[in-house]
Amino acid sequence: MTIGVGGSDIKTELSKLKDMTAGVNPITDAEYKARLEKACGLMVDNDIEAIYLNAGSSLTYFTGTSWHASERMVGAILTKEGILEYIAPYFEISTLESFMVVKGPVNGWQEDESPYDLFANTLKRLGVVSGKVGVDESASFFLFDGMRKSANTYDYVDAKPVTAGCRMCKSDGEIALMQRAKDMTLEVHKSAAKILKAGMSTTEVTAFINEAHKAVGAAGSSFCIVLFGEATAYPHGVKDPQILKDGDMVLIDMGCKLHGYNSDITRTYVFGTPTERQRKVWNDEKTAQLAAFDAAKIGVRCGDADIAARSYLEREGYGPDYAVPGLPHRTGHGIGLDIHEWPYLVRSDDTPLATGMCFSNEPMICIYGEFGVRLEDHFYMTDNGPKWFTEPSYSIDDPFGYEA
Repeated sequence: MTIGVGGSDIKTELSKLKDMTAGVNPITDAEYKARLEKACGLMVDNDIEAIYLNAGSSLTYFTGTSWHASERMVGAILTKEGILEYIAPYFEISTLESFMVVKGPVNGWQEDESPYDLFANTLKRLGVVSGKVGVDESASFFLFDGMRKSANTYDYVDAKPVTAGCRMCKSDGEIALMQRAKDMTLEVHKSAAKILKAGMSTTEVTAFINEAHKAVGAAGSSFCIVLFGEATAYPHGVKDPQILKDGDMVLIDMGCKLHGYNSDITRTYVFGTPTERQRKVWNDEKTAQLAAFDAAKIGVRCGDADIAARSYLEREGYGPDYAVPGLPHRTGHGIGLDIHEWPYLVRSDDTPLATGMCFSNEPMICIYGEFGVRLEDHFYMTDNGPKWFTEPSYSIDDPFGYEA
C-alpha cells in the first residue's frame, strides 16, 4: 500500500487540522501606494495617458478594492499623474466604499444612464482629452465597445504593459502570502490522501477537501479536482464522478486563497500497490518537473523551461510536441491574485525570467484511456534562481515523504 494513502477517516483527519493563518499579514497601504506609483511610471514609459481597471484582480491589485465583474461597469480610472477615481452605479457606491483600501472619489451612474458617457466625461474632467487610454485586458468586450463609442477621441490600447508590468514580479509580501496558502493546501493534501478507501466517490473527497481548507483557515477551496482511474488522464477532469478501486491512480488538484492570493498543488499516487507501468510514468513525470525547474534561470526565456520538460519526455517516447501519450498543455503558469496569470512556461513565451516571478510546474503526462500523472508544485524566482514553495512529491511509494 502506498505510504500515507488510506488508513484513516474524515472525522479523524478534520480533527487534526488547525488554523494556519496566524502571523500572516495582508498587503500594506505602503505597498498599494508603491504599486500605483510603478503603474504611473509604466504609463509614462508607454505613452499611455490613463488606464481603466475593471472590477476583478487588477482593481484589487492596485487599490485593494475587491469587487466581482458583472454586466454593470464598476472600475477605476488611473491617470499617469496618479489621479485615481472610481466608476460605479449610484446604488453600489456606499458598498463599494466599504471595500476600498485605497480611497478615491466615486463617479456614479443611474441605471437608466450610460456609464460610458460618464467614463468619457470623467476622463475629460481629469484632463485626458486625447492620446492612448489603456484598458484592463480582463475587461469584457461590451465594456470596451461602450467606451470607444462614447469616447471615440482616444486611441485604446491593451493595458497589459502596465498591469502585467506591475503584477508579474511579486513582492516579498505577496510571496509570503502564497507560501502560507500553499503550506495550508499541502496539509489538506496529506489529510485527503489518508481518508481514501475503496468505494469512496470523488464527490465525497471533494467535500472533505472543502471542509479541510476551512479547518486550516481558508474560506474553503477556491477550486478542487479529484479524479480516479482512467479519469486521471484528462487534465481538467471528466463529466461524471468516479468510485475508488484498488490499484487506481488518484489525481487531486486543489487550491485555496489567503488575502486573495492562491495556492495550487497537484498530487498523483496509487491507491494500493503501483504497477511497473504506473511507476515508470510517475517517475518520468517527476523527472520532467525537475528538468523544467533546473532550466529556470534568471534572464532565460520562460519558454525554455517548457522546452526542457517536453524534450525530456520526447526522449522517453512521449509526444512529440503536444501529442498524447505525452504532455498536451504548457508546463506551467504564473500565479498570484489570479490562479493563472502572466507569464507562462510555454515554448512561445519569450519573457525573460526575473526575480519575483512565480510559476506552477506541472508537465502532466496524459495517456488517454489508461491514466495520467500530474505533479504540480510552484516555484518563485530569486536572484540566485528558482526556489520551491513546496517540495515536490518524494516517490510513488511515499508521495509525501513520510519515510524519506
